Amino acid sequence: MDELDRQILDILRRDARTPYTEIADEIGTSEGTVRNRVERMMDDEIIERFTISTRTGNVKAMLEISVAVDVDTKNVSERMADWEEVDLVWMVSGEQDIVLIVDAADTRGVNDLITKARNQDEVVSTMTRLILDEQLG
Repeated sequence: MDELDRQILDILRRDARTPYTEIADEIGTSEGTVRNRVERMMDDEIIERFTISTRTGNVKAMLEISVAVDVDTKNVSERMADWEEVDLVWMVSGEQDIVLIVDAADTRGVNDLITKARNQDEVVSTMTRLILDEQLG
């Protein structure tokens, strides 16, 4: 991955629907070069997926979860990723093991998700942070 790839990724992170021609104009290359590089980055799994960011008016939160030491964190993470309100699941280092980024209709929905997480046998503790605002980098 070189500087041109990084420039393409920076633009796509802000808006994954940016036309290749617009990207090419912005970084000073051809549309074909952008197309080929994006396809290569997809083949190399540098680009995992294209997604959207929403402003639904819902309550967004980070639910930080600690699991027992003898637990397979990947299995727990994969199971939680299937929960309806969960947008992202990160396995992280530090005091917590898993972070869920959730988008619930209201605070009751967030609370229900916290309860659901706490009811998992593997979960030792949770900590929740409401997301007040977000900016794309």
